[in-house]
Amino acid sequence: MKYTIKLIFFFIGLILFSYGIAMAIQVKYLGISPWDVLNLALYDQFGLTIGTWNIIVGFLLITCTFFINRRFINIGTFLNAVLVGVFVDFFLFFHLLPHTTNTIIDLVLLLIGILLMGIGGGMYSAAGIGAGPRDGLMLSLSDITGLSISRVRIIMECMVLLVGLTMGGPVFIFTFIYTFIQSPIYQKSYLACKRWLERYLHKYEKRKFVS
Repeated sequence: MKYTIKLIFFFIGLILFSYGIAMAIQVKYLGISPWDVLNLALYDQFGLTIGTWNIIVGFLLITCTFFINRRFINIGTFLNAVLVGVFVDFFLFFHLLPHTTNTIIDLVLLLIGILLMGIGGGMYSAAGIGAGPRDGLMLSLSDITGLSISRVRIIMECMVLLVGLTMGGPVFIFTFIYTFIQSPIYQKSYLACKRWLERYLHKYEKRKFVS
C-alpha cells in the first residue's frame, strides 16, 4: 500500500508535467524550455514525433549518467523517460489542449503550462520513485565536478539551448526565463508534496501497527 501511494503520486506528477509541456508547445512562439527547444528542433529536422525525441534524448542522458554515476538510475528514471514522451504525444495528437488565440490568452496558457510543469515535477520527485533522466545527469555531474546543482543545471540548459537554436528550434523571451519561473514552483511543490506524503505514510504505518 505504501509503494502504491507513492506510485499514484508519481504518475499524477508525470501526467501534470507532460500536460504542461504540451500546453507550452502549443504556444511555442512565446518561448519554450531549452530541452523542448531541442526536441522540437530534432522533430523539425528528422521527423518522428516530439514525444519520441523526448524519449530518445532521455535514454541518451540515462546512458551518460550510467557511465558517470549509475546510482542515480533506477526504475523511475526509465518510467520518466518513456512516459513523459508518450503522454506529450497523446495530448498533442488528440488535441486535448486549450486552443491558441494569438492574443494575451496565449501568455496565460504558457504560464499555466509552466505552473503545471513545476507542480508535476515536484510531485513525481517527492514520490521518491526515481530521478528523471535530466535530473539524474545533473546530479551525477554535480557529484563528480563539485559544482552546485543549480550551476550544473544552468550550464546544461545553456548547452542544450545552443544546440537547439543552431538546429532551428523555436526560441523567444520565455525560453530565457523559464528556469527562473519554474524552479521556485517546483521547489514549493516538492517540499509540500514530500511533507504531505511523509505525514500520510506515517499515519498509515501507525494505523497498521495499532491494528
